[in-house]
Amino acid sequence: MRLEHVDNGSLKASPRLMRMGLVGRGIQLSRTPAMHEAEAAAQGLRCSYELLDTDTGIDDDLPAILDRVEAEGFSGLNITYPYKQAIISHLDGLSDAASRIGAVNTVVFRDGKRFGHNTDFWGFSESLRLGLPDAPMRCVLLMGAGGAGAALAHALADIGVGRLLIADVRTDIAKALAQATGAEAVDNPTRVIGAADGIVNATPVGMASLPGTPIDPDLLEARHWVADIVYFPLETVLIKAARARGCRTLDGEGMAVYQAVRAFEHFTGHPADAGRMRETFRRLGRI
Repeated sequence: MRLEHVDNGSLKASPRLMRMGLVGRGIQLSRTPAMHEAEAAAQGLRCSYELLDTDTGIDDDLPAILDRVEAEGFSGLNITYPYKQAIISHLDGLSDAASRIGAVNTVVFRDGKRFGHNTDFWGFSESLRLGLPDAPMRCVLLMGAGGAGAALAHALADIGVGRLLIADVRTDIAKALAQATGAEAVDNPTRVIGAADGIVNATPVGMASLPGTPIDPDLLEARHWVADIVYFPLETVLIKAARARGCRTLDGEGMAVYQAVRAFEHFTGHPADAGRMRETFRRLGRI
């Protein structure tokens, strides 16, 4: 805690600086730092949020990263592609959600221990509930069975999707996730799009650092709803193509905001204002 002058010339104690960070690959366009720092400032807290991007020369060594930031007094870390599952073996404990999903996107340092949480699960559920409240859920095709895909598969299963289809280039991963969630693994997603009400992209394809689309956009029909968790860029190739075909769409804004809301509370012990964090997200534009 430091001392600062107030208008009457006296000194008062200011809150300690809380340090947080995001570990991932190709994350320079992330809006997470701005959301956390602005929310902290609005609550009279001091927060510094740093990017630990392994595409920019940081050693791709999770134990070393954890050791360093913990020694430097960080409150916690967010974890993104491609480390949400790899991080688990370096933690001391997991929340019920993280344990069930098998993926971690938030690590909290407390009392000399490292605890893993998954806020993607609630973040996506809340985004879908508010963004596509009446979307049909008879059959949904989920693209991607990695760390984010695992959270979304469990969220979709809990929502009550009638038939959940999971596709991933790593067929063994897709089959394992399907078994864990009561879903079906599919080898060729193009063959099942016709049966799906909705398509969800939980792969990193579409990110600025991994441009493209996980499926052929020509297969989309106006009756489909399409969700993408990528938010840099916010309008991915998939979302743009879906909108052009008259589909209802859900871009990555909602999940980005709501997962940050829960992560902020884990880091600081203070509930976050979702509307205020969304405003910060939107101030950064639609790139």
